[in-house]
Amino acid sequence: MDTLAPPDTIVVTGAAGWLGRALLDRLDAASPDHPLVVALVRTADEAATVAAVAPRAHVEVADVTDPDTLAGAMSSASGVTDLVHTAGVIHPTRFAEFDAVNHQGTRNLLTAAASGVRRLVHVSSNSPFGTNPTPRDTFGEHEPYHPYLGYGRSKMAAESAVAEAVEAGLDAVIVRPPWFYGPFQPVRQTTFFSMVRAGRFPVFGAGDQRRSMVYVHNLVDGVLAALHTAGIAGRAYWIADEHPYAVTEIVGAVREALEANGLDCRDRTLRLPVVVARTAERVDRLLQARGRYQQQVHVLGEMGHSIAVDIAAARRDLGYAPRVALAEGMRTSVAWCLEQGYEL
Repeated sequence: MDTLAPPDTIVVTGAAGWLGRALLDRLDAASPDHPLVVALVRTADEAATVAAVAPRAHVEVADVTDPDTLAGAMSSASGVTDLVHTAGVIHPTRFAEFDAVNHQGTRNLLTAAASGVRRLVHVSSNSPFGTNPTPRDTFGEHEPYHPYLGYGRSKMAAESAVAEAVEAGLDAVIVRPPWFYGPFQPVRQTTFFSMVRAGRFPVFGAGDQRRSMVYVHNLVDGVLAALHTAGIAGRAYWIADEHPYAVTEIVGAVREALEANGLDCRDRTLRLPVVVARTAERVDRLLQARGRYQQQVHVLGEMGHSIAVDIAAARRDLGYAPRVALAEGMRTSVAWCLEQGYEL
């Protein structure tokens, strides 16, 4: 496959986020003659967080919801410039943030990138496609949109904005990761580990729901492949681990990873009937229809579904090959949490 010549500058939005920091960590570890990295963050506090991970990055405070700050930040880029758009909100404090950040923020960034950006990689999600209609279904390369609630609608609208920009001449590629795990994780993932350790993480029915997941460094591999591969403008790729995992397999891998890192786990699993997840989902839909969002209710409802994806297109076009599978990735994730002093 053909590759693009290295850029002079790589701009990363959402640089203080989970994927943003993992990506910057990889870019910063490259040799000093690699491209200038411009890291966009929302606040000065986030700037300090990024500087600790990537001291060679040039940090700019810019909010995707504020076009003026984006224009100023983009002026820091020089020469051939590539852009990775990781900024987004998954669990907002206000429901309106879904559209303001994920959709309108993407449109603002596309306007700022319309001139001077060679390749844009937009990080999307599985949520524009909802959940698998049957337990054995797997989302493929050309999947129709069927967004899952407010987050899914906002990410679908963002993908549509990217498609419009491609039609107008922008070279842009979409990557679609499912559930992340790995270093730089936020509190919600640490809570997941704590719940598994205490035997309180809910498993619905037989726990045979299939979930694709992606170790964050596998995801970085996929993002960089999408950034560097020539001739793929307008394409979209699922980036995930080798295969989907059953929920029971995920919970078991977390428990084994905790124990491998010297932590005792309760020898029990919280088994709940699937109707509990379906009830939570109905409540979630009612809340969101009224412009409200409650993270725990949303996660509970979604966990009753399968979300499995096929990475064949990324293998074929990008040469993507996930290097880390669930057991190793979870051990590394837990070790990273303990190194940060997190209570599990």
